[in-house]
Amino acid sequence: MRLCIFGAGAVGGHLAARLAAAGEEVSVIARGAHLQAVQENGIRLLHGTETIEGKVRASERAAELGPQDFVVVTLKASLLEAFAEGCAPLLGRDTAVVFVQNGIPWWYARELGFLDPGGKLARAVAPARVLGGVAYSANEIVAPGVIKNNVPGNNMLVLGEAATGGSERLARLRRALERCGLSSPPTPDIRCSIWAKLLQNLGSSALCTLTGASLVELRGDAELNRLAARVAAEGRAIAAALGVEVERAPPRPGGGQSSGRVSHKPSMLQDYERGKPMEIDAQLRAPLELGRRAGVPAPTLEALAALCARKAAVKGLYRYS
Repeated sequence: MRLCIFGAGAVGGHLAARLAAAGEEVSVIARGAHLQAVQENGIRLLHGTETIEGKVRASERAAELGPQDFVVVTLKASLLEAFAEGCAPLLGRDTAVVFVQNGIPWWYARELGFLDPGGKLARAVAPARVLGGVAYSANEIVAPGVIKNNVPGNNMLVLGEAATGGSERLARLRRALERCGLSSPPTPDIRCSIWAKLLQNLGSSALCTLTGASLVELRGDAELNRLAARVAAEGRAIAAALGVEVERAPPRPGGGQSSGRVSHKPSMLQDYERGKPMEIDAQLRAPLELGRRAGVPAPTLEALAALCARKAAVKGLYRYS
């Protein structure tokens, strides 16, 4: 099976190393020193006491890799324009494209034009190709070509058709993930997992970004905890109004939805501190807009979204659209 990981950073590198080590034909799109290291030495995944090494084809140009059976897109939502502009050489007649991201994905709510400015993704990827993915996996690039997994034994990638239900291609990819040691349980509707993870992130992402606090610091502050609980309750109400049964999302191998790793900073805060484009639209603005359209008041989410957007925009990491 030919698989391309488009955006082989922390999460994408984890997937690439596992799949390649299990014997799949894996290629990756990467950049800079990370790309050079992968081209020379492959990808190394540090997983607890185990080191998983995968040999992959690596390039920054899709044209050098050719058509794939699956393309797994692990770019941040704010960077997906690069995929839309460069993905065509990877797409054969039956290629499926898996979008693995935080927040509300562009294909979920096509009516929200700001998730796909100019409709570039919709033009590049036909609806029939789309699979959704939700990753539960805390990773970091510790050196070019080297990924460290921070939750060994508690990693999961939930997959689902954009249209509800199963399919043979979905089962095929899930089998490959299970063979390489990554949990990929079935789900009746990928939207359940999208919202389950979003509810984890709504308060923590926004409040940590605004305060600079890590998760453990956030949880140690009673007032911030109350705000986090309030915005999570608003998110649950929005999901319910949309007919999403969040409780049907499959649990992680270790139980529940959380990794249990509270010492780290959420990805939105990490992006802010590193000067990278931030996922304000997918993680905050989209659920807020879906709530408005469903008639669900969400004053806490509205305030946090506005504050985060302003903070990001001042630093040049978010553009209002």
